[in-house]
Amino acid sequence: MKFLNIIDKIVLKIEEFILSGSIIVIAIMICANVISRQFFGPSVAFHSEVAKFAVVISTFMGISYAARKGRHISMSAIYDTVPWRVRKAMAIIIPLVTAFILFSLAYVSYDYVMGEYQRGTTTAYLNIPTYLMYMFIPLGFVMGGIQYVRNLIVNIFNKEVYIGTDALDYNDIKPEDRNAEDQMQV
Repeated sequence: MKFLNIIDKIVLKIEEFILSGSIIVIAIMICANVISRQFFGPSVAFHSEVAKFAVVISTFMGISYAARKGRHISMSAIYDTVPWRVRKAMAIIIPLVTAFILFSLAYVSYDYVMGEYQRGTTTAYLNIPTYLMYMFIPLGFVMGGIQYVRNLIVNIFNKEVYIGTDALDYNDIKPEDRNAEDQMQV
């Protein structure tokens, strides 16, 4: 079990590195393009390709991170008003269904990436094979699916309700025990 915890921490650090790096690349590309257009006339030719690459990576690799931290988008109007037992049942059913959908999307997107690979499509300016960018889509779906399976397992084996592997349901935290981050649930 300790070995799995070490792997989990390593995966978390890799996710954080990839996500923060891609967000920084997006910011640099946008700022460089604005400066280039403002002071030098034309925009940087390849900025859109690099920014698109970073957006795809941050979007799909962020699925797993958001599921782990309980920061994914949720429609909680019904969830927040039901009794604890129903919330607990929902906390088991929702990750199960979500994991199934994510694994299904991973399969479909893998077929798409393989099609891109076989066609040999490249980007216009940098001539980077497009499958290298799109391979993060099925990878993100698989990692997100794994994270939702973990959320399912955490909710099956713990009495409390968890909205993420690392996040206790905000309805179960006493107001005096909440810190600023807990109160900023989105």
